[in-house]
Amino acid sequence: MVVIHGTARFRDRVPAPDSGVDRPTTTALGNWYATVLFWRPQVALFVNEATLLPVLMPLAPASSVLTRFPDAVAGTLRAHGLRVAFIEREAEQLADCRLAKTESRSVVGSMNGFRALAEHYYRDREELDLMKLALRLAETPCGPLYSTYISPDRALLALATAGG
Repeated sequence: MVVIHGTARFRDRVPAPDSGVDRPTTTALGNWYATVLFWRPQVALFVNEATLLPVLMPLAPASSVLTRFPDAVAGTLRAHGLRVAFIEREAEQLADCRLAKTESRSVVGSMNGFRALAEHYYRDREELDLMKLALRLAETPCGPLYSTYISPDRALLALATAGG
């Protein structure tokens, strides 16, 4: 089970009852945060609370974004070269998603930073490769990670290696 803390704009578009976070997240990566990028087409930006790993995926259809979320995370973890066993455990537990309001202003701030960088990187592109963009964003030094791993890709590798 995973808790996804969505911004108001995300929760307005994704039909899921607020869970009130009655149970803790059981995945190795922990909670995720989500928002909407108002591009054409609209994109969902997910950021992992523990590692600040960004995951990008098409928002449409919004009614199935939480159902498609485990596959998007698994694809991103594969692109980062993580072990298959770790990816399969995460994807299995991500299938049970609970939606809640955002809690961490720090993660929301990092998410806003990723949004601004993503818009800068791909402002004038006709073709948008969300995986390439997510991988590029994951290399970005993030203030909350300066005392440890500096960037989300390094934090992810450390967490996945420690978690087996």
